[in-house]
Amino acid sequence: MTETTAGATRADVWLPFPAEEIDGLPEGLDYLFWDGGPEYPGDPADCVYYVVPYLKGSEVAVRPMDAMSAVQVVQTLSAGIDHVEPGLGLLHPGVRLCNAKGVHEASTAELTLALILASLRDLPGFVHGQDKEEWRSGFYPALADKSVLIVGYGSIGAAIEDRLAPFECARVARVARSARTTERGPVHTLDDLSALLPEADVVVLSTPLNPSTRGLVDADFLAAMPDGALLVNVARGGVVDTKALLAELESGRLRAALDVTDPEPLPSGHPLWHAPNVLITPHVGGSTSAFEPRAKRLLATQLTRFAAGEPLANVVSTTG
Repeated sequence: MTETTAGATRADVWLPFPAEEIDGLPEGLDYLFWDGGPEYPGDPADCVYYVVPYLKGSEVAVRPMDAMSAVQVVQTLSAGIDHVEPGLGLLHPGVRLCNAKGVHEASTAELTLALILASLRDLPGFVHGQDKEEWRSGFYPALADKSVLIVGYGSIGAAIEDRLAPFECARVARVARSARTTERGPVHTLDDLSALLPEADVVVLSTPLNPSTRGLVDADFLAAMPDGALLVNVARGGVVDTKALLAELESGRLRAALDVTDPEPLPSGHPLWHAPNVLITPHVGGSTSAFEPRAKRLLATQLTRFAAGEPLANVVSTTG
C-alpha cells in the first residue's frame, strides 16, 4: 500500500474483469480493470493484488511487474504459471504467487476425453469423408480395454481419470513429481516412465512446464511407446520435442492429439499442421463457458481472504 497526496493509502487490485461483474468482492480495496492493454489503469506501484490477464502471453503478464513495488499477491487465472515466472525475479521478497486450481479441471478433462475419443475413432477422417461424400465404414480402435498413462497427476490429471472411469479402460497408471498412493492406486515418479511407457496405449500429458518437464517427451520417450500408441498433450507445448514427435508421426508409428504445441501459436506452414495421424486444437482446454464464472468465484473468494488477512488458496510459491 502506498500513501496518496492526501495522506490516505491506496490498495489497488488489478482485475481482468470489471469489478461490477464479480459478485462478492470485499469492500476497502480499489478495483481497477486491466486486460493487458497498452495503458495501465493506475500506477503499478499502488497495486497490492495483481490478477494476470488471461491468455495474453508472457510479455503482457510480466510487463508491469517491475514497477509493482507494493504488490503482495500475483494471481494467475491459469493452472500453469510458466508465463509469469520470468517476472518473479523483478518482485520484492514475500510476494505470493497463486494459480487457478479449481477453475480449469472440468473443461480440460472434457477436452482430453474428446481428443482421445476423436483420435481413436478417427472422427477427423469421418469429417473429411463427409466433405468428399465417402462412406468410410470399418473397424476402429476403442478406448475400452486400452491402457492409459497420465503423466502429471495433479488436480487436472485426477479430473481426467475421473472421466476415464466409465470407459472400461484396462488400466490407468499415474505419474507425478513425487510418489504417493491414492484411492485409485499408486502414483509413480518420472523415474518409472521407462517401465510404464511400453504398456501404455494412450499417454496423456497434463504436467506443468518446468525445468524437469521441458523436453520430457523426447525421442527416447516416444521410442518407448508401443506401435500405434496415442500421445495426448493438454499440458504445455514445451513438454514435447516437436522435431522428435514429427519423426514418429511421419513414420506412421504413433498418433497424437495436441491442444498445445511448440511453437505456439503454430505458425502457418509448420509441418505439424499436415503431419499424418495428428489432431490439433488451438489451446482451448480451459477456454469454455465454465471459465468465467469459476474464475470470478475464485477471485471473490481469494480477495475476501486477502482483505481479511486470512491465508490464501492455491499458493504455489513465494518470492525471495
